[in-house]
Amino acid sequence: MTTTELSPRPAGARPPGRPLSSELSEQLVAVAVEILADEGWGRLNSDRVAARARAGKAGIYRRWPTMAALARHALSTAPLVELPPDSGSLHYDLCELLARWTRPLDRAERAAASLMGAARHDEELRAGLEEALVRPLADVVRELAAREAARGRELPPQRVALLSSAVQALWWQRYTVFGPAPMSTAQVEQLVTGVLLPIAGPEQLPPD
Repeated sequence: MTTTELSPRPAGARPPGRPLSSELSEQLVAVAVEILADEGWGRLNSDRVAARARAGKAGIYRRWPTMAALARHALSTAPLVELPPDSGSLHYDLCELLARWTRPLDRAERAAASLMGAARHDEELRAGLEEALVRPLADVVRELAAREAARGRELPPQRVALLSSAVQALWWQRYTVFGPAPMSTAQVEQLVTGVLLPIAGPEQLPPD
């Protein structure tokens, strides 16, 4: 079987048969993440997942009707975006948000990056990236803007929207262009100062 063999179950429908083992579910998801991260979306299929998990393919399809559904679920199991602690300024909050850029892509990030191309043609994969990356990034940027407002430096809504779009675009670039090569802390700070803070507004730029 390949990635799209079986017809999806109706939304909300429970799989037939006995209750599903949560331990096996976790094992299948871990195997899927491993394959995506190390070998890519093109290598994710029921035969490989079943062999590595030492499980039957029926057990996979009782949980996820397609490999895209499994990949979407796998994306939800590890945070790709984390709200940084309040540093006292938007500048340092953004630096903390991008701090993981000073490290190579971790396994969950590599799994997500492997889906970028295929997601353009697969609604399930697009939904998975939306849930795991796009919405969390937008939520974090709104929270950082709310912190600034509480400090007496409110950002106009259009600036918040532009900042969110810029952060998302840079995140996609990290997955598709930067790859596993980490940036230095100085490079991250330059990115924040030279790209993101001007979008937020000139008053956000640190003094010379």
